[in-house]
Amino acid sequence: MEFEISAGQVKALRKNGEVFMLLDVREPWEFETARIEGAKNIPMGDVPGRVQELDPDEHIVVVCHHGVRSLTVTNWLRQQGFEKVQSMRGGVDGWARTVDPKVPLY
Repeated sequence: MEFEISAGQVKALRKNGEVFMLLDVREPWEFETARIEGAKNIPMGDVPGRVQELDPDEHIVVVCHHGVRSLTVTNWLRQQGFEKVQSMRGGVDGWARTVDPKVPLY
C-alpha cells in the first residue's frame, strides 16, 4: 500500500463506499476550525497513548493541516504494525482546495 494518498483518491474511496477510518491528528482548535466530515480527532501527541482506539487491520487515512504531521503519525503507526495506514497528501488544506471548498482555509 502506498505511503501517501491524495485528497482526490480519498474522495473516490468515499464515493465507492470503501470502509476506512479518517484520522485527523490536528489539535482540537484546528479540528473545530476546519474538518472533513466523519473524521476522528486524535491529536498527534495523543496518538501513542490512544493507539488502542485504532484497529491495526483497518485501512486508516491520516490527515493534518498540510500533510507533515500526518506523515509522522503514518510512519509511527506503520512501525507499530499498522500496515494499511496512509497519509493524505496536502492535508485538510488540500482537501478544501481540491475537493470541498466549503471546508474553511486557515
